[in-house]
Amino acid sequence: MSLRDVRNRWTIGTAVALGVCAWTACATAETRAPERSSGWTHKRAVESRHFMVVAANPLAAAAGYRMLAAGGTAVDAAVAAELVLGLTEPQSSGLGGGGFLLAHDAKTHRLTAYDGRETAPAAARPDRFIGADGQPLDFRTAVVGGRSVGVPGTVRLLERAHRSHGKLPWSTLFEPAIELAERGFAVSPRLHQLLMQEHDLSPRARAYFFGADGKPRAVGSRLVNRPYAATLRQIAARGADAFYTGPIAQDIVDTVREPATNRGDITLADLAGYRVEARTPVCGDYRNYRVCGMPLPSSGGITVLQILGMLAPYDIASMGADSFWATHFMSEAGRLAYADRDVYEADPGFYAPPQGLVDGAYLRARSALIRTTGSLGQALPGDPEHRAPFAKAVAWGRGETAELPSTTHVSIVDRYGNAVAMTMSIEDGFGSRLMTKSGFLLNNELTDFSFVAERDGVPVANRVEAGKRPRSAMAPTIVYDSAGRVYMVVGSPGGSAIINYVVKTLIAVVDWKLDPQAAVALPNNGSRNGPTELEAGTAAIKFAPKLRALGHEVRVLDHTSGLHAIVRTPHGWIGGADPRREGVVRGE
Repeated sequence: MSLRDVRNRWTIGTAVALGVCAWTACATAETRAPERSSGWTHKRAVESRHFMVVAANPLAAAAGYRMLAAGGTAVDAAVAAELVLGLTEPQSSGLGGGGFLLAHDAKTHRLTAYDGRETAPAAARPDRFIGADGQPLDFRTAVVGGRSVGVPGTVRLLERAHRSHGKLPWSTLFEPAIELAERGFAVSPRLHQLLMQEHDLSPRARAYFFGADGKPRAVGSRLVNRPYAATLRQIAARGADAFYTGPIAQDIVDTVREPATNRGDITLADLAGYRVEARTPVCGDYRNYRVCGMPLPSSGGITVLQILGMLAPYDIASMGADSFWATHFMSEAGRLAYADRDVYEADPGFYAPPQGLVDGAYLRARSALIRTTGSLGQALPGDPEHRAPFAKAVAWGRGETAELPSTTHVSIVDRYGNAVAMTMSIEDGFGSRLMTKSGFLLNNELTDFSFVAERDGVPVANRVEAGKRPRSAMAPTIVYDSAGRVYMVVGSPGGSAIINYVVKTLIAVVDWKLDPQAAVALPNNGSRNGPTELEAGTAAIKFAPKLRALGHEVRVLDHTSGLHAIVRTPHGWIGGADPRREGVVRGE
């Protein structure tokens, strides 16, 4: 039976069970970046012997470095860096958001995955983002206001990780952020440029970010946030309970209910009841390395491993970095993996994911579908439980979500052998656009759920449900060498394209032997089971004619990754920060 016959039989026999719309209409990947480009800065790899931190803002990297230099652990540095990022890079993450943290403990040789993802409030229902006309809301309408705000997880996540892996006093970790908030920090070029493009901020947020003349505060101007400093002082003194109960919690509840339309429904009980989940990482082998990432509800770990597993049978090394054939093979593996992701991956507390998604035999069967004579176009899901390349029946419908997380990533190794890969988010740029009186923006993470709850009577796994965590693409990753040592720490912001960004960097280091700075700077290309995407302004666009001749639909667009990678060397560590953003490497 030909591949075409198999695909036709699947389409006729199971379209109703899957609940899909026409693949050409609904499977096209979202192509708007969560944060737009703000330029390119050439950077050099940085080497160190004892410890290293890579963060998205120089002030945050400095805070992490300060903790490491004082004898702190990787988790200590991660907490300090994130508290500063919530101040200096507020459009991307902060106290009002959530995220995921991988922590490698050198003493126990254990890797723990901490899930600090936001949750839907108890009042949330599957039709949360369906309008009066019975149709899904457009993304902007859904995002702006309180309806999109999930119960934040950041503060509980940082506290939980510190209790298990910290060394310095909790209050010490807050000192850099409090100092900056009280004395002020210089508005960065990137923050200024993103504010120039922002039109939906709430009055309180606009008064903070814009001057009396109605223009965004100029690059280099000093921005002071005393309410944020006061909030940090309370959390530093009382722990996370100061955030999830009392005046700060009431402030969050009041803020989500402020808008005249699109009000939220988070309650004090929702906040008090929030819990971090410690989960088992998902791991798999690639070449001579062990690659580990976040499990569900983040799809990042599984999907990264699926792509790598499908590429493993091929000689990617000989194809060469940033080559036509590498672009073709990585795009084809990407469409197959994203096809599974869109159907099978969601919060495991609310459905049972199929077994076998990262099974070697299943991935080899899917890998065999990749051809040198043409593109798959838009791939269909496989059947992981039966190790079959195509599914004969699927019990879950394909969801609809724009999934544009405005996110940040921190990679850290310390002098003790510990490591952290942490990716944090408030979803779209500036989140819900709501700012609390306590000095931080609130997320719009609930728009990471599918806007439709079912298709033709078939439920969507990633539908909205009370207490549920929306699916994510965040992919903090730690790689181990054949001796079991931490070899690489990597991750990125960038919405659903995060997965492709991380895969690119892993392959560049492992197969093409590039240093991490050269790896993160490579053009971002790939497919999210829609068009084959080539990064605008890079040499990769020269592949477009040949890809089209092979049957690819090609789209050229900005791919504003924020990759941060650290790699082991014989003498210590070498790190790279994405030239597309303001991140830096600090080490000693």
